[in-house]
Amino acid sequence: MSYREVSDVRDGMRIDWDAPIPMDDGVVLRSDVYRPVAEGRWPVILTYGPYGKWLHFDDLYKDQWRIMCETHPEVPTGSTNKYQCWEVVDPEKWVPDGYVVVRVDSRGCGRSPGVLDIWSGREARDLAACVEWAGVQPWSSGKVGLNGISYYAMNQWQCAALQPKHLAAICTWEGAADFYRDMARHGGILCNGFVDGWSRSQVYTLQNGRGTRGFRSRMTGDWVSGPETLTEEELGANRRDFTSDCVAARLDTDPYWRSRMPDWSKVETPLLSAANWGGQGLHPRGNFEGFVRAASSQKWLECHGLEHWTHFYTDYGVALQKRFFGHFLKGEDTGWSEQPRVLLQVRHVGERYVPRAESEWPLARTRWTALHLDPGGFALSEAPPAEDARVTYAGLGDGVTFMTPPLERETEITGPIAAKLFVSSSTEDADLFLVVRAFAPDMKEVVFQGALDPHTPIAQGWLRVSHRKLDPALSRPYRPYHTHDESQPMVPGEIYEVDVEVWPTCVVLPKGYRVALSVRGRDYQWGGEPAGGLETLGRGWTGVGPFRHDDPRDRPPRVFGGDVTLHAGPQRPAHLLLPIIP
Repeated sequence: MSYREVSDVRDGMRIDWDAPIPMDDGVVLRSDVYRPVAEGRWPVILTYGPYGKWLHFDDLYKDQWRIMCETHPEVPTGSTNKYQCWEVVDPEKWVPDGYVVVRVDSRGCGRSPGVLDIWSGREARDLAACVEWAGVQPWSSGKVGLNGISYYAMNQWQCAALQPKHLAAICTWEGAADFYRDMARHGGILCNGFVDGWSRSQVYTLQNGRGTRGFRSRMTGDWVSGPETLTEEELGANRRDFTSDCVAARLDTDPYWRSRMPDWSKVETPLLSAANWGGQGLHPRGNFEGFVRAASSQKWLECHGLEHWTHFYTDYGVALQKRFFGHFLKGEDTGWSEQPRVLLQVRHVGERYVPRAESEWPLARTRWTALHLDPGGFALSEAPPAEDARVTYAGLGDGVTFMTPPLERETEITGPIAAKLFVSSSTEDADLFLVVRAFAPDMKEVVFQGALDPHTPIAQGWLRVSHRKLDPALSRPYRPYHTHDESQPMVPGEIYEVDVEVWPTCVVLPKGYRVALSVRGRDYQWGGEPAGGLETLGRGWTGVGPFRHDDPRDRPPRVFGGDVTLHAGPQRPAHLLLPIIP
């Protein structure tokens, strides 16, 4: 087997290809180092992940690259774009500013050998070791920053909790933090649509050992997934099956999840957490939780819209990142000392975003407003119903929708949302899919360009009723926190009080619009024609993108297909708690 291990000067950069990074167990990971041609010591921007350091953005993510370049022409401007990779920085926009960019293929992926185990504790230790390696190289100033989207953001929380001494700052751009709650098991319900589709199309396709059956790199002309070509059986033996692990690990107390959860008390690194309002199903929750719960005294939150990958590459996103890293990695006066602790791109109908500085999250001036459910009139109102009422729907069906009268004034909803419901079932369990929606005066639903799906509702929440147990220390009225440490089956016909976490959101609705809450027995479905989707994550999206929860192993009809009844009345104040900003 041969690795490249050569150093080229190209496009104003010195590039060290396949630079070896030894791990403590003898595995040697492979990295590419993009650095200034001149001798010197420079701060480092590092990523570690499975998407192939030699795979060009356009080779697997054609739709995303094309859409981004067409709608944001500043992205490809000022670069040859030869070294563009999915969800990591373009070195041609960082090296000229005096940074070294290091891309590491994670264990078992791309050019790095080993057993592939997605987001494992082993991967977190690898990343910390890579930080320490980068911190002592002759071209390094000793200050290392982590910066990337999604996978390259999610493992930053884990790495920061390990406290490698050369880690100086992290920028977690749209990065989940709790793999159970944020991604694999929303409210205890398996999100099979994502964990299965994503792992097979975006990770296993780049597993180390695919060799000549994988991608040929347009950067080097060599094989993206290593010099060795293994059989499918050998590849399978070299990886944990992510979907099987997510199916098997039903409770958050399973060692599988515990080993992947960052210890927030040890996340002390200066951090910028950048969320996406439209990331329902994967990315906003962890960015807010990480910002609130990390022990760091130097932490900032930003939240934006548009597609999941876009703003990281726009002039807006790159400038934000460079101001942050210039401050913490270079000690430059970038103006970061005046950066508001919270910067929100406030979302308006029509995909309009207005920047606004805030001081905290949730916003201190929030007027928490309970809108009560009236099953008799399918209404949402500030006054609870005067008499007991109930409504029944099929446990695997489209459920019921409650709606406000037309809003009397323009109304901003910004923050986390919660719902209190009183539920009974004809079977031993029920899955609740909550969707906060908006309707125009003509009763046409208002949806937004989500991180993935172009027809994303305002907010969503999920709960398996047998997982209703709350953590009293972590729960807040506006953000119930479920332990997911045991299953408590329902007694058919008995009424249970449940609190449902609905993920944070932001929207300004004009006067005359309506707010609605749908309580469903299955995923939200937008009423129009399905969207095309993206080649890496499937086609025919209907409002939730790839974040579907329809695995019959997890939701057998005999358990979840009964009749579900919602109850409300003077003694059962079922309501939706909204964060209204005055």
